[in-house]
Formats: sequence, C-alpha cells, structure tokens
Amino acid sequence: NETKIEIDKIHRPKRSKVLPNVLSKEEVKAILNAHSNIKHKMMLSMIYSCGLRCGELLALKPVHIDSKRNIVLLKNSKGKKDRIVPLSPKILEILREYFKLCKPTTYLFEGQTKGQPYNSRSLQQVLKQALAKSGIKKPATLHWLRHSYATHLLESGTDLRYIQEILGHN
Repeated sequence: NETKIEIDKIHRPKRSKVLPNVLSKEEVKAILNAHSNIKHKMMLSMIYSCGLRCGELLALKPVHIDSKRNIVLLKNSKGKKDRIVPLSPKILEILREYFKLCKPTTYLFEGQTKGQPYNSRSLQQVLKQALAKSGIKKPATLHWLRHSYATHLLESGTDLRYIQEILGHN
C-alpha cells in the first residue's frame, strides 16, 4: 500500500506579504537629508520616492521626466514593459534645482564624464555615506529604499495591486 503524493493536492503556504528590510520613515528622511550634494540627495530621493531599481534610476534620461503630468517614464526596465511612476511635486521642485545646477545632458544622472551614466558602485557608496552620516546601523542597500517606499505606501492604505503596478511587478 504505497503512498502516492499528488502534486496538485499539496497545499503550499502563501508567502507572507510583509517586505523584509524596511527603513522607518524617520530613517529614510535622515538618509535623504544626509547629503548636502544635490546630485547625491536627488538620486537617493528618486529611488525612494518613485520606488525605482538602481538600474532604472541610472538609465533615466531628462526626456523621461514628464513635468506636466508629474510622472517618470521607465523604458523597458526589468520585465520588458515600459511603466510610468508618479513623481511628487516636491521631488520635481528639487529636480528643477538640480537641473539648473548640474545641467545633465544625455542621462539624468551622469558620472564624472558628461554623457555617461553615473556608476552604480558609486551610487552604493553614496548610500553608505548617508547611512554613516545619519548614524543608521542597519545594513541597508539601495533596494531597501524601494522596499521601504512600497511598505510606507501599504501602511498609508494604498492598494496593493496599485503598488505592484508602480513597482513593475507583473
């Protein structure tokens, strides 16, 4: 009398919906205000306030910012579908400041060389410095900012499906 396991009858526990590795709003605020350098502040702010992946941020071009409609257009990032994310008016204001000061050409955030995207390792250093300056001991990564954004939206009652859409999850 052998026991057969029927695959489709196996109940798999649903993964919990709570995102790990989340920073509090206070911690995020401290991180975003840690740098006086406007480019550094801007990059971290956009990752958090738009829920971007690191690569998405670095691939952004000035034309992807639609200031009339307050949105950012992300061209076929992971998952190969373009998506749009809301851009807060407050961030747009700082973005305009940044623009006047840094005059980016090809990419929104350029490295030492004009026309070349900012380096992702350098961006990780920017976050490391912000953590050090704000005295946050958590081993936070850039992706934590994206997670924190999603979690803070959830906590404020935003619909999960909508959040998944903004984050580009299918």
